[in-house]
Amino acid sequence: MNLSKIQAAYLAGFLDGDGSIYVRLKPNKTYRYRFQIALNIVFFQSNRGKRVLKKIQEDLKIGYIRQRNDGITEYIIGDEESIKLFLNQIISFLKFKKKQALLMLEILTAKEKIKNSNNFLSVAKKIDKFEKLNYSKRRTQTSLTVKKVLKNEGLLTP
Repeated sequence: MNLSKIQAAYLAGFLDGDGSIYVRLKPNKTYRYRFQIALNIVFFQSNRGKRVLKKIQEDLKIGYIRQRNDGITEYIIGDEESIKLFLNQIISFLKFKKKQALLMLEILTAKEKIKNSNNFLSVAKKIDKFEKLNYSKRRTQTSLTVKKVLKNEGLLTP
């Protein structure tokens, strides 16, 4: 993916207005530290505007389209390499979601360096920062939850 400045500026503006950048901790017992770190960039449009999202997806050749039951279509970029490439090309044009983008990139870098449960917990604490940046209504998994699970499972080293 190699965006022109015009494409990058357009997509940054679209993301600033009709998009979201977020990271969630999803409980998953099959994961080493019992949680999955799920990173997403999502663009939203009413189902009537899904043609625009499909065109963006065709141009970028990443992500997927999902039609919700409430009349909204989402274009979701969820794989880490695509997120990094995309954010690095549009970040200089972001106005309202620049802090989220920088934090997402910081989390991606820290995630690559996880070697133990303490490292994982420090990444979970970075994820907590999204609560202050986004309008999170239903967030239940926090670094405190992760810490409790890791302790109960004997995975947290002192």
